[in-house]
Amino acid sequence: MAAMLKHYLADSRAPRYSILFALPLLLLYEAASAMLTGSAVQGVRNGADVMLKSLFLWLGGRYGLMLFGLALLGGGAVLVWLDRRRSGEPLRAPVFGAMMAESIVYAALFGVVVGRLTALLLSGGGLLRLQGPATLDLPTQLVVSLGAGIYEELLFRVLLVGGLLWLLRSGLRMRTGWAAAGAVVLGALIFSAFHYVGSLGDRFTLASFTFRTIAGVAFSALYVTRGLGITAWTHALYDLGLTLLQA
Repeated sequence: MAAMLKHYLADSRAPRYSILFALPLLLLYEAASAMLTGSAVQGVRNGADVMLKSLFLWLGGRYGLMLFGLALLGGGAVLVWLDRRRSGEPLRAPVFGAMMAESIVYAALFGVVVGRLTALLLSGGGLLRLQGPATLDLPTQLVVSLGAGIYEELLFRVLLVGGLLWLLRSGLRMRTGWAAAGAVVLGALIFSAFHYVGSLGDRFTLASFTFRTIAGVAFSALYVTRGLGITAWTHALYDLGLTLLQA
């Protein structure tokens, strides 16, 4: 049993499972967004999605979205192919089922754990929202929640925390432990501040900022230990559940 658990924990973090597990979330968000807005960039969409696509539109002009799709899907496909070639094992459906069950459990526990930590720091707090204001209609809020799972994890965990870790360790020659801690904390602060930017950003409060900073640390820890797929689905399921509870 211990050997099976160890094998599952290693497999579920590997690109061949983690990336493929996140793919349906990406496709579901893009399809739902297109149905609501009729566009890949217009209308109310997740902010991290807009930032990433706007960068590619700025770099590539009218070919920007094509370049973005190639970078995202092509890069993911290469990583999956290389990992499958390295492992030499066929994909096993029960692993994906266990990953979904794991994500559901984490999503159910997430608000309670982070809320309690916020309460310890501020003598208050609880289940605070991790998405935009409730002035949006329910379908749009649900779509934005899906986007938070995939695009915020890509931007703030894969790119931001990963980039900060590389900069602190390779550029500033910090020890790995200190570099990792610095990348996680700084990334969490940026992740929290991101939710107050723009016309659809939340009203700033110390409690919500603290909650989101702790959430950023928790998501980063989950990403490092369990990979992109489980972290993305945990984030999306938590946001979806909270949106439905507050509807």
